[in-house]
Amino acid sequence: MVCAGTTDIPVAEEAALTAYLMGNRIKKIYDVGIAGIHRLLNFKKDLLCSNVIVAVAGMEGALPGVVSSIVECPVIGVPTSIGYGASFGGLAQLLTMLNSCSPGICVVNIDNGFGAGYAAGLINKKK
Repeated sequence: MVCAGTTDIPVAEEAALTAYLMGNRIKKIYDVGIAGIHRLLNFKKDLLCSNVIVAVAGMEGALPGVVSSIVECPVIGVPTSIGYGASFGGLAQLLTMLNSCSPGICVVNIDNGFGAGYAAGLINKKK
């Protein structure tokens, strides 16, 4: 479970709880948005050991694409409605994730932590 900013944590927690209740082990890596990429890279070893990663991001929604460029497992992007300016309630983040050029990303709808956690749980059980 990777989360860009602290305001995205409620959606990440929903995803984490869902996957956990499905019997999955969860590693939470929060507040590692791309504005401070060094924070994400501090967890590179953990990311590389994952079977599936849920990446939750508001603002510009770039975190799932960055994570996907580092790992070789599926990444589930969750856009959040958090952001200001032209975020349009999460639509900007959703479009960023859908248009990512980094392979291996699937995207759930805005603020859909449950859907992301459920999908991650299903993927992880297949491993």
